[in-house]
Amino acid sequence: MSSVSRTTVLALGLSAFALPAAAQSVTCDMSGYKAAEGLTAVSDANGLLITWAADAGQTGRLQIAVRNGAPLIQDLSLRRGDGAWTPIVANAAPDYAVVSGLRRISNQQLAPLRDLKLPIDKENVDKYRFDPFWDAPLLRAKPPAAGAFPGNSIPPPEGIPEAGQPGLPREASEIQRANAVYKITGCTVRSEGARLVIDYPGVELGMFNGLLRYTIFRGTNLIRQDVVAKTAKEWVAYKYDAGLKGLAIAGNSRVAWRDTANTWQDYKLRGAVNASSVPLRAANRLVAVEQDGGAISAFPPPHRFFWSREIAVNVGYNYYRKDAGGSYAFGVRQNEYEDHAHETFQENWSLFSARPGTEQLMTVFLYLNLGKAEDAIGKSLAFTNGDVYRPLPGYQVMSHHYHMDMSQRLEKAGSPDVKLPDFMALKAAGINIIAPVDAVQLSLWNESGDPLPDANSAEAVKRRQTANARRLAVTKWAVAGSKAHSDDSFLILPAQELFRGPLGGHTDIIFSKPVFWDERLPGQPAEETHPEYGKVYHVGGPDDLMAMVRKENAIISMPHPRTKGSTGFPDAVKDRAYFSDPQYNGFGARWGMGVDGSERRLCDYRCWPLLDEMSNWMADKNVPLKRVLSISEVYDQMPGDDSYGSSPVTYVKLDRLPSPDDVTPLIEVLKTGYTFWSSGEVVIPSFEVQGSGRNAKVVANVSWTFPLEFVEVMTGDGKTTTRRVIPATDLAAFGSHRFEIPFDARGKKWVRFAAWDVASNGATVQPTRLSR
Repeated sequence: MSSVSRTTVLALGLSAFALPAAAQSVTCDMSGYKAAEGLTAVSDANGLLITWAADAGQTGRLQIAVRNGAPLIQDLSLRRGDGAWTPIVANAAPDYAVVSGLRRISNQQLAPLRDLKLPIDKENVDKYRFDPFWDAPLLRAKPPAAGAFPGNSIPPPEGIPEAGQPGLPREASEIQRANAVYKITGCTVRSEGARLVIDYPGVELGMFNGLLRYTIFRGTNLIRQDVVAKTAKEWVAYKYDAGLKGLAIAGNSRVAWRDTANTWQDYKLRGAVNASSVPLRAANRLVAVEQDGGAISAFPPPHRFFWSREIAVNVGYNYYRKDAGGSYAFGVRQNEYEDHAHETFQENWSLFSARPGTEQLMTVFLYLNLGKAEDAIGKSLAFTNGDVYRPLPGYQVMSHHYHMDMSQRLEKAGSPDVKLPDFMALKAAGINIIAPVDAVQLSLWNESGDPLPDANSAEAVKRRQTANARRLAVTKWAVAGSKAHSDDSFLILPAQELFRGPLGGHTDIIFSKPVFWDERLPGQPAEETHPEYGKVYHVGGPDDLMAMVRKENAIISMPHPRTKGSTGFPDAVKDRAYFSDPQYNGFGARWGMGVDGSERRLCDYRCWPLLDEMSNWMADKNVPLKRVLSISEVYDQMPGDDSYGSSPVTYVKLDRLPSPDDVTPLIEVLKTGYTFWSSGEVVIPSFEVQGSGRNAKVVANVSWTFPLEFVEVMTGDGKTTTRRVIPATDLAAFGSHRFEIPFDARGKKWVRFAAWDVASNGATVQPTRLSR
């Protein structure tokens, strides 16, 4: 008997399982289903039965019924070969809860808009309101004092009446908590390549309404569980918890996880009933439960589950809960507040945004295992390469824009040789080029890059003299620290982030060599020799700054565009000469500064449309196209923090690391674009454009861990962008593929390729100019 016919017979036999009398007959629409080897669905009056070819030599079985309108996982089992079935879960249900609040725009975003002389009206507030960094919709505490940090970053306490944004503190009526309510009357089953998608409409979750979805992937024990729901309300911010509940407690039931010190912990569910879920500060965002020879783990999307924060402290992304009646629950969750040990950052807990009418994905991944919970966790970790950015031959792994205050901390310690834990945490994640930024607060300009009228008053000049002396001293420590901690396998670049700089928005500078510079005082030349520091540049405007970066072969990148202190940028300066300069490399991107739960690509709304718009801005100019560079936003980090979950990386095509005394080879690669941006799970080791005109094609080699969702080709003609999405649902987890995608290059001036998986993880190459 063939494998497909054997699977079909097995499915038909199991569909006759007797369900409890309270079960309802729910008809499944099977019109989108196509039987395939190793992926079979059968629907009858007893419910829906799925069987699939799982990990090598294993078969999975999932039977779902509907009881009183609610879904019931009647059976979730595994077996190896033709052996006996091992039940993993029986008579369990999805466990969902949501907490929602009101989204507000922040003062941090409003400051550059004001300096751009834009009216703070409903139109401009609405444009950026979903993209804050400093917002905490569930925090009802009295706001910090205005003026000083963080009071100058949070939403305005007085509100913005003309834009319909209320003030602070937040009202109790803004916050709603709800558990899922199910009113299911039907289901649909459809085939999508090498997967099955099962939808159960009829889910109410607070202000959200939608469906419950299960996705089964052939070739793996991975299952994706989602509530896919919409809201019609405006300015919704929310968090969700997701998992399974109703698991029966047996004598050998246990919950297992590793703590942030990487030590194994477990709980055998023999204590009291829990009044609420128990947060677990579990390493790698992973928890597993086990009994009777089977285990199942739960974990969130490794990156889309996180909004941007100033720290990466693990606040407990997993939970268990012992319920009354001898059952328990487990899954993934988010805190309602930032870690209480970091009071400074309590207002920096922005949650997910939910644009009205968009499909919000409330995802939890489940992984089945024959054996111990620890094994389930170990196998689940493979999807994130053990939370390590995988090494690629011929590439170095770079991340930029860490606010670790390296120079000040080394100065305070009294030696550049002190080993900061940040270096160890990031190196352990597989990063071998780190560009921490010293924050450079300038005083000649406002947030838009316009000069301040009183910058040269006697009092202001005195303050600037003091700041200049301090800035040069800090640079000296940064240079010494980078040399002390760099070697042939690990490179530290002492970079800088300019606040209130002459170019508008925030400005990152990465130098090819150690460079000393400060603000230009009245009567000073643009550069001179200093007795201690040698050549020192004095910057008094955009011309001085650009002259310096050209002479020293530095690159400029705008961090977090269209949000934070770069709100309104780079749009406001796209036509200025310095923006077209080859040394102005592009912008820094990471997700979460306005993460929306509907995003299928990390940073879907803010980052990738901007990258393609910038390619069109440059298309008709004889200058390089702009590039995207990975950035973090995190301050000091410790081993045990979620460094991997919080930031992307840039893979740089470079055989070996240069010396910290001269990183020109690295700068040249960043300028020419032989790099790709990645969340870590998807990599693009090679990319090229072959042919031309109607015979052009994109050729890219892609590798991935989670099942791939789609690849895409973007092209632009200098005015508009065309996006072509190619589904990749027929490709299994842990694969590699050479994509050859034809496209018509006539009239097109640039092209870009990207690949994305089922957890919204992905990678993109840099835009490539097409032959004219």
